[in-house]
Amino acid sequence: MTGPHCLVTGATGYIGGRLVPELLDTGHRVRCMARSPERLRDHPWAGRAEVVRGDVTDPASLAAALRGIDVAYYLVHALGTGHGFEDRDRAAARTFAEEARAAGVRRIVYLGGLVPADVPREALSPHLRSRAEVGEILLASGVPTTVLRAAVIIGSGSASFEMLRYLTERLPVMVTPSWVGTRIQPIAVRDVLRYLVGSAAMPPEVSRSFDIGGPDVVTYEEMMRRYAAVARLPRRLIVRVPMLTPRLSSHWIGLVTPVPRALARPLAESLRHEVVCDEHDIAAYVPDPPGSPIGFDRALALALQRVREAKVTTRWSSASLPGAPSDPLPTDPDWAGGSLYTDERELPVDAPPDALWRVVEGIGGENGWYSFPLAWAVRGWLDRLVGGVGIRRGRRDAARLRVGDSLDFWRVEEIEAGRLLRLRAEMRLPGLAWLELYADPRAPGSAADSDPRAPGSAADPAARASGSAPDPAPPRARYRQRALFHPHGLLGHLYWWSVSPFHAVVFGGMARNIAGAAERAASESGPAPSPAPGSASSPAAASGTGPRAEEPPTTDAHSPDAEPSA
Repeated sequence: MTGPHCLVTGATGYIGGRLVPELLDTGHRVRCMARSPERLRDHPWAGRAEVVRGDVTDPASLAAALRGIDVAYYLVHALGTGHGFEDRDRAAARTFAEEARAAGVRRIVYLGGLVPADVPREALSPHLRSRAEVGEILLASGVPTTVLRAAVIIGSGSASFEMLRYLTERLPVMVTPSWVGTRIQPIAVRDVLRYLVGSAAMPPEVSRSFDIGGPDVVTYEEMMRRYAAVARLPRRLIVRVPMLTPRLSSHWIGLVTPVPRALARPLAESLRHEVVCDEHDIAAYVPDPPGSPIGFDRALALALQRVREAKVTTRWSSASLPGAPSDPLPTDPDWAGGSLYTDERELPVDAPPDALWRVVEGIGGENGWYSFPLAWAVRGWLDRLVGGVGIRRGRRDAARLRVGDSLDFWRVEEIEAGRLLRLRAEMRLPGLAWLELYADPRAPGSAADSDPRAPGSAADPAARASGSAPDPAPPRARYRQRALFHPHGLLGHLYWWSVSPFHAVVFGGMARNIAGAAERAASESGPAPSPAPGSASSPAAASGTGPRAEEPPTTDAHSPDAEPSA
């Protein structure tokens, strides 16, 4: 017997992307709604869930997405979108509530924020105030609703965890605001997911809010000290400075961590309130198994293990950055929409295509961008100064990318394994920008490639007659790189022309160094052994599109050996 039919909004985000496989593994049927469905294409669970295009602010697309749904998960918010985000949250929640009622949905499940009961609504931070209002709107929808209220969520890749991690690891001595003394009840992401899944089975007469939290009540200062202990860092010196306001704190957080100021500020403002659970009634409907809820130190250890093993399934930056360009790459060569500037580079590479592709797919993050690091760093700093994401978002996985991944100040728009990586810029720009990296299967120019009858080639009559024709050489690669920019107005044109003199250094050096890295990797690994006669070698393995030899076998998310999310 199959479970209820669930709709997950926000499936491209941090919690939604982790909730979908948990629901599937429990036997639920899942439909994901996303503004850009293609961003879910490469998720391991994509073939097991239905994906539809929709937007919580668009009644027509919502009505279609909610048709036939039993349980609807509302996991979207306008946090970090700037002025007016409370109005946008309110309007979206009302639209969702109305359409869910009209569609006959049996339950709405919403993950909100833990709100202190003794603080007047007008004194709450805008973030917490908006979260509370959205919960009230959904509870008044006429549809039985579960509102789960959590404080700080600890899990690999969460914004709260990344903020804590970078602050503690990078600053042995910290000058901190007074809110580091505020009491907080953090919760492990595993427990959040367990409560979300369990809420689908609540009886219809239950429609209320539930506080959810872990067993530990700590201050933020204690969280940093305990993180240092779990991560085996030297003891941190923390000095409180009362005059540091949340706004100043957000600038400091944006300077030290990958979390941009637009997101850091509402998080910092919320930390000035004491957020501790008043009840644990959720256990009556979703019982806690032995060892749960997970303690703070254990949650930290699990998250750090995931980070170190590069098993971070979703990150805070998985969701689209509010205000970031989202237009797909124009496909019309003449592009009637206006000017399209390009910078194109092409180089032969004395390495197999799979070696070149590994370098391409591994770009960014700790590996950098293969040219003029200072220029990339300065561009990242300038972006942070104007409220952008900067270049320190890094990568979700050190070796592999999928559509929708954030990659420093880019986002993966398209990936064709073994051939193409297309990135869309999310830095602040007076226009839209893309960067395409190609690993083509053959570099022109070698004698054997250009003339099949060249001496020594397999087609050389003399070699054929003597029976000494060598095995065909492995194919070489050709690296192609294309930067594109569609300017907005005069400022966009001025921007392109002001930076174009540096392209030879930045983009030219990038192409040469990527080619060089692939050649070094190929020479260090040596020639690949020829397959034995009768062996089951596959074209995918020869072309580099199959699994890499050094990789361990992949474990299915629903396998009994698969690890739960952390």
